Amino acid sequence: TGLMWQQSFDHNNDGEVDYNDKLSYDEILDLVENGMSFAGYDDWRLPTIKEMYSLIIFSGRDISPESTSTDNLIPFINNATFEFAYGDLSAGERLIDMQCATTNVYVSNEVERTVFGVNFADGRIKGYGASMPFGNEDKAFNYLLVRGRTDYGVNEFTDNGDGTVSDTATGLMWMQNDSGSGLIWKDALSYAENFEFAGYNDWRLPNAKELQSIVDYSRSPAFNNSAAIDPIFNSTQITNEAGQIDYPWYWSGTTHASIVSGSAAAYVSFGRCLGNMDGWIDIHGAGSQRSDPKFDDGTDYSEGHGPQGDAIRIYNYVRLVRDIN
Repeated sequence: TGLMWQQSFDHNNDGEVDYNDKLSYDEILDLVENGMSFAGYDDWRLPTIKEMYSLIIFSGRDISPESTSTDNLIPFINNATFEFAYGDLSAGERLIDMQCATTNVYVSNEVERTVFGVNFADGRIKGYGASMPFGNEDKAFNYLLVRGRTDYGVNEFTDNGDGTVSDTATGLMWMQNDSGSGLIWKDALSYAENFEFAGYNDWRLPNAKELQSIVDYSRSPAFNNSAAIDPIFNSTQITNEAGQIDYPWYWSGTTHASIVSGSAAAYVSFGRCLGNMDGWIDIHGAGSQRSDPKFDDGTDYSEGHGPQGDAIRIYNYVRLVRDIN
């Protein structure tokens, strides 16, 4: 990537990664703005969401929000290289509280100030409120500062005029249209394996990082009535759980494993990412990366799932990709 990272989340250098190493979002911004000198460099900055996501690895194992033991857990970051720790139970946190802030603030007038972050405990991108949902406290974020090239994650799209779009920044060619309907994960894989278009038969389901690379975090359904993607692409409109005109979630080929199974796959939301909190709201934001079950086992998810009532769709859309070379 051409990027240099801080190696440890132990920002106060007390030998432990814990709650005391975290800061509010504004405190992190002030730290960088006032000039951060570290390891002989003074050009450290807060990463973009695409820069931060470059560190994620899907050999990790998803953690339950209720977990109180780190036994058999594997983080979604290389903890042989980076000094990582789960949330600080002694400070009243959950083990899952490992949300790392980025420069990207969700462009939506439907929610309070929401910061996109990568959670290396559960392997997801979500939008996190800069303030706690109850009371007047600011949310405490983990962070790693970065330096180096400033064009990582900047797309260079070309409309090839044949229903495909090339991104010379990543060396990937994309279908301009999506699948037009939702599929379970197995059928999404089959759809890709049997697809021929524009003279190519090597189309495939993108992995999670490839799919996230084409998110445009300056766009959202609420902000400009658009999917969170460059308008060079065509995105099918849907009606979401709240009855709003919206845009789909898209499958990746990446399994999002827990400590007990590999029955979920990662998707990226190019439309609102809803939760049912006494009514459906855009709780995670367009541009989130989460996971859905790979198949429909008959479970009723009509009212959402988990502590935030997350929408579960199972039948997600597909945008195929191939390598240019």
